Amino acid sequence: MKLLFKPLRVVYLIYAAIVFLGIMFLILPFIFLASFLGRVKGGNIVFYFLRFWSHTWFPAVGIMVKRIYEWDRKDKTPYLYVVNHCSYLDAALAVQVMRLPFRPLGKIEMQKIPFFGFIYKQSVVPVDRSDAKARSRSVREMIAVLKHGISILIFPEGTTNSTNKILQPFHNGAFRIAIETQTPIQPVLYLDNRKRLPSGGLKLNPGRCRVVYLPPVPVTGLTMEDLPALKQQVFEIMEGELKARI
Repeated sequence: MKLLFKPLRVVYLIYAAIVFLGIMFLILPFIFLASFLGRVKGGNIVFYFLRFWSHTWFPAVGIMVKRIYEWDRKDKTPYLYVVNHCSYLDAALAVQVMRLPFRPLGKIEMQKIPFFGFIYKQSVVPVDRSDAKARSRSVREMIAVLKHGISILIFPEGTTNSTNKILQPFHNGAFRIAIETQTPIQPVLYLDNRKRLPSGGLKLNPGRCRVVYLPPVPVTGLTMEDLPALKQQVFEIMEGELKARI
């Protein structure tokens, strides 16, 4: 039976890749035109094309997205989204399920990928973790983005979690920015992405992807002295919810 499914899996992966690239090349000219409209307006337009990409690709490969809301958001103020990072599928899902406008923080190395790198450059706040000055520029850009009413998405674990732990320790960056800008933090959970696309392999699996939006954590009045406690608070909230739901 395994021998029968192996060629079917290869065909499925090839099909998923062709659809992924096909949609990418379809929207690439429109993203190129939007890039002339600036980082804010043009970037916001880019995300509508990326959302089309995600809304098309996920059902085309048999992955159904389910949103679970633990709070009723009615305001349009920007938030700092913190999301668990367990799969390379996370970024593709984010452009479908996060409220627009928003910008993710992303690794600058991804800009080197042909064609995709151009789209990536237009849609993220890039960060070069090997360069202190570059990290400072990224922080300034995130603060500027928030002032334009655009939310920020950060994976506080810093990298894809390939361990057997439900969460890796959080870095300080997201919580420092939240306190500096007095922007509320909204924890978001991706429950099934590791099952759909395990890290470190090419084993895409059809099925469901559940996204849980947890109540925001206010930061009003907090100072940098409160950063460790805030980071621990958000970590415990997300870890507890993940343990209860996975």
